[in-house]
Amino acid sequence: MSVEIELKFIVSPTAVDTLFERFAAWPNEHVAPQQLTNIYYETADNFMRNHDMGLRIRGCDGKYEMTLKTAGSVIGGLHQRPEYNVAIAKPTLGLKKFPADIWPEGCKLLPLQKALQPLFRTDFVREKWVVTYGNSEVEIGFDQGEVRAGEDSEAICELELELKSGETADLLALAAKLAEQGGLRQGSLSKAARGYHLAQGNVPRERQPLKVLKLAAKSTVEQGMVAACEQALSHWQYHEELWLRGDQQARHGVIEAIALIRQALVLFGGLVPRKASTDLRACLTALEPLLEAKTTEPQVLCYSPEYLQGKLVLTSWLVTAAWRPFIDSKAQVKLGGSFKRFCDIMLARCVAELKAAFAQKLSEDDYQEQLPRLTRQVLSLLLLSGAYPDSETEPYIAGWRELQSAVAENRQGWYESCRKQALSHASFWLS
Repeated sequence: MSVEIELKFIVSPTAVDTLFERFAAWPNEHVAPQQLTNIYYETADNFMRNHDMGLRIRGCDGKYEMTLKTAGSVIGGLHQRPEYNVAIAKPTLGLKKFPADIWPEGCKLLPLQKALQPLFRTDFVREKWVVTYGNSEVEIGFDQGEVRAGEDSEAICELELELKSGETADLLALAAKLAEQGGLRQGSLSKAARGYHLAQGNVPRERQPLKVLKLAAKSTVEQGMVAACEQALSHWQYHEELWLRGDQQARHGVIEAIALIRQALVLFGGLVPRKASTDLRACLTALEPLLEAKTTEPQVLCYSPEYLQGKLVLTSWLVTAAWRPFIDSKAQVKLGGSFKRFCDIMLARCVAELKAAFAQKLSEDDYQEQLPRLTRQVLSLLLLSGAYPDSETEPYIAGWRELQSAVAENRQGWYESCRKQALSHASFWLS
């Protein structure tokens, strides 16, 4: 087994011609281009997908390899996923060649192998460079081709940076240098993810509302902070993809995600000082007016250096735990404390602020003046309510969201009824 540590980028077609020149800036070893074919397998009931596993056979120069990827983790856009590779003589599945302990409990390999069928394929040319950067070696792979399922296909033009040896920090630093010339964006959809979507009919993806942050029981405050930023980044990348595919309203999902990151930094600001996130906040500040401009073209902005640097700074901040050098031992102890207890305390403060702002009937101008505060606190509710049943949290949050929506859309006749409805729900958290 190996564990991949890599970053994935989509390359703008206009940047391809200058891409190779960038790699020459560092000592590197070039590998000749190879034609690769990958055939992905799945069952009729999506067994592999449902267990967060991916199975493929790769062919290259008459040689074949069977690969199984199991559930891993994505931290700030940095992919870390266990991968098992087995050389095979011909392109035929043989699941027993993999270690027995990697399969889900109760999985019967023979029936599974019979049920697996080719689902989609990717055909592309891969060119590689092994670059020495800092104290590390990073493999840069550039792929051009297509992913196809039946009659549907999508172009492949992407870059992968994989850490072969050394430090993750060097991988991130190299990515930041490559980003300076533009033409790259951090990809959220792998070749496999695009292939699965094509195989399922290529149905247009729909915008998603922000969801309540859910964490495992006994999570720490620090884990909650990381998960909050992770959820925001996932929301950002999902809606960026929709925006680039023509859904103009998806831009608001990107704006919403950045607002969620900002509010997370505020919520944890009592433990993590502002100076620990100076660079991150500066990048977000630079991006916000560009996103707010209605004339902004996603194909221009999303491939710009400023846009990618914003994501990479967040990725680096999360992966390297960049806040730790800025906190003292007392704050570190608190960060290791119960996230649920932290949430209960912060929920009480959040709702106290909402009730103080909306305790009495307001003028129409006052409602508009309070909208930014209302928006921030709705985001806080989403980040802090995950320890409680949805049946209790959803009506409560929905009340404040409806008031927020009414004010944002200037539905003046709704203000008063929404305000009263939001205030009518009983507290659901422990005080």
